[in-house]
Amino acid sequence: MNRLRDLFDQLTLYLPVLLMGVLAMATYWLVRSTPAIETPQPAAAVQHLPDYFMRQFSVKTFDARGLLKSEVTGSEAHHFPDTDTLEIEQVHIRSFNEEGHLTTATARRALTNSDASEVQLIGQALVERNATRDITGKEQAALTFKGEFLHAFMDTERLKSHQPVELTRGPDRFTANSMDYDNLSRIMLLTGRVRGHLVPTKAP
Repeated sequence: MNRLRDLFDQLTLYLPVLLMGVLAMATYWLVRSTPAIETPQPAAAVQHLPDYFMRQFSVKTFDARGLLKSEVTGSEAHHFPDTDTLEIEQVHIRSFNEEGHLTTATARRALTNSDASEVQLIGQALVERNATRDITGKEQAALTFKGEFLHAFMDTERLKSHQPVELTRGPDRFTANSMDYDNLSRIMLLTGRVRGHLVPTKAP
């Protein structure tokens, strides 16, 4: 009887230690069994990759009256969703302003926004505006712009370039290292090495 009592006393003495050991084992098992928390991964960088392409295409836009506003044709084009732009090979553009005056643009390559209101012409760029008459009836001479780079803003009728350009206005000819032309105000800023050849107007 005394031996049983001694054994019971010993078990009672070591019982807290045994319980702590069991608790430690259970805690270790829970830690091993719990799924690890995934660390947030940085968002993948947006890649400049085309989501569709076109070959031998023509894209037209119309104004609120249903009249043709612009037409863009090319041999091949790739659309890039990250910038919502089109890169076009062998581009040809026809654009009409509010008065219906036509401006055409061609180049080996072009970069345009979604509605072709802003166009960067690259390689043998050429922009031509036919002779017109203003609201007073005064004739405005035909304009031609040439260069390896021309940046056209169709809606505001503005043309810019940070590279050498050649301009002809009727019989007159100008060259410059850069240009900023506003067709609405008829103001042109030529900078860098500017040269001009003016043909005198014949008396009536």
